[in-house]
Amino acid sequence: MIMESHSPKETMELGERLGREARCGDIFLLSGDLGCGKTVFAKGFAKGLGIDEDITSPTFTILREYEGGRLRLAHFDAYRIEDADEMYEIGFEDYLYGDGVCLIEWPEMVEELIPDSAKLIRITKDLSKGEDHRLIEISPCHRGIG
Repeated sequence: MIMESHSPKETMELGERLGREARCGDIFLLSGDLGCGKTVFAKGFAKGLGIDEDITSPTFTILREYEGGRLRLAHFDAYRIEDADEMYEIGFEDYLYGDGVCLIEWPEMVEELIPDSAKLIRITKDLSKGEDHRLIEISPCHRGIG
């Protein structure tokens, strides 16, 4: 499925819709260049889960956990991961197969750890259509995420 967004507000609304549809055990991979809207999408996703906290990218902490919604959200940012083993050190598998939902930014950094059941959300800019124009493609996970 490919959707278009013409503003950060629309990107957030698409994330919110997906968050409302998320089920326990779902794993979503957010792939895209720096500044493409991954965190904006994540904010909407959390809102769709009913989470009221301010959502920020876990770039320096790798993981942020959010509760208080209808499902627990584990929000990962693998941008700074140098070795996939670092993810095991923070209990990555417990989250993947736990009782909540996982949202993983920069999944290409830990591709070998991603189960085939994950859903890939690829966000790309199309500057020819405007500064805020994004294509958001949602598909089953395939090897070769990046």
